[in-house]
Amino acid sequence: MALVDVSTDDVRAKIDLLAELMREFGLVEASLSGDDWHIRFGKAGRRSAASEVADEPEFDDEEAPAPAPVTAAPDLPQGFPVRSPMQGIFYLTSSPGSPPFVKEGDDVAAGQVVGLIEAMKVFNEITAPIPGRVTKITKKGGDLIQPGEPLLYIG
Repeated sequence: MALVDVSTDDVRAKIDLLAELMREFGLVEASLSGDDWHIRFGKAGRRSAASEVADEPEFDDEEAPAPAPVTAAPDLPQGFPVRSPMQGIFYLTSSPGSPPFVKEGDDVAAGQVVGLIEAMKVFNEITAPIPGRVTKITKKGGDLIQPGEPLLYIG
């Protein structure tokens, strides 16, 4: 396996690019190749990411590693995600003892209130961006949520 003579700055720039793509798209692994070089960048669990600059190994048919078994993808909720626009406490009701704004299976109209987020002592209405049926509610009342987290799905 021959290593390519590449400048440290060039390698760092490529690693930075791959790390940024991983963050932006939520990737677990990314790679970039040239004529006689290859950089692979990945993360496993919470250990630090690894990178390498090397040619890909060549295998004879008899030496080739067996492909990893394919596992079934977890069941993802169907529909359009209604995401939190901010950090705060999520509520499904307007007050304790009140009925919930929506339940799974309810039909909603675009603009209909589906929940509240309390942030800095202010209650912000969360509305349905599209009409449809609530297929899944992913958060419970009182949950601390972060920006971008799906609160529920509308199908």
